[in-house]
Amino acid sequence: MRLRVEVVLEVQDGDEVTKAALRRLAGDPDLPEEERAHAESAVTEDTAEALAYLVDPFDLVSEVPGVELQQASWSSERIDYDPDSPDWDLDEDDGEDDEEEGGIG
Repeated sequence: MRLRVEVVLEVQDGDEVTKAALRRLAGDPDLPEEERAHAESAVTEDTAEALAYLVDPFDLVSEVPGVELQQASWSSERIDYDPDSPDWDLDEDDGEDDEEEGGIG
């Protein structure tokens, strides 16, 4: 089963997000040094990358009974958010999927 989630966040302090991502990187004993250097560079240069590093899809479903995360992918990007824009309405496909599959479950 696939669960699609779209989250729009307002980053109020990009430096705090970056610092949190760097702390998480520093505390990861399984991360090879070459990958660590690359990740540190990425999260320092782009707050969206730092945010993507901090958000873990496993955390979203780890407490849900009867499910096990099989695969996850995610990304982040900077956007101009307008809550009144028609682009923020459900896509046609989103509404059809809910009707066909009976919504959640």
